[in-house]
Amino acid sequence: MNLAKTFKNGLIDENPTFVQVIGMCPTLAVTTSAVNGLGMGLSTAVVLICSNMAISLLRKFIPDKIRIPSFVVVIATFVTIVGMLLKAYVPSLDKALGLYIPLIVVNCIILARAESFASKNGAVVSAIDGLGMGLGFSLALTVLGSVREILGAGSIFGWSIFGASFQPALLFILPPGAFLTLGFLMAGFNKLRSKKA
Repeated sequence: MNLAKTFKNGLIDENPTFVQVIGMCPTLAVTTSAVNGLGMGLSTAVVLICSNMAISLLRKFIPDKIRIPSFVVVIATFVTIVGMLLKAYVPSLDKALGLYIPLIVVNCIILARAESFASKNGAVVSAIDGLGMGLGFSLALTVLGSVREILGAGSIFGWSIFGASFQPALLFILPPGAFLTLGFLMAGFNKLRSKKA
């Protein structure tokens, strides 16, 4: 299997946010800033890479009847580790992301990749798939968070970019702003993809 194609698949061709439109709960809820988007994306990416590898290595030992509960246990283990690391080393980000870190366990992206890819492929290619999907998700959340933060607060990664005279459009920090921004970004992303095709 072509590793570069597998990586590109998650990053662009089947981007979880802009193409598959899965994992929308954290996408819309935590992207009020670029830092939150990046933090959530990278947390999900780490879980995705590790769980894909573990499920791939265990796939021949997991009976078919209990594969989904087994996948959830594996995923929950890595989510717990990521949650503990965030609490220990990045408590401010842990506080900002709150409940959405434990909810990575039931994120459609991770369960879908476990079921459709990791359970059918080797460990290396499953890790590359997890990396591509994870970075694609991270990129989408960071871009979404950046646009919302710039328009809604006049800053990026907490740094003011327009000065004190800027009047932010607070709508973009609120839930309707998440839907509007996501819609425009999806349209732009898909327009670029169709031009390349």
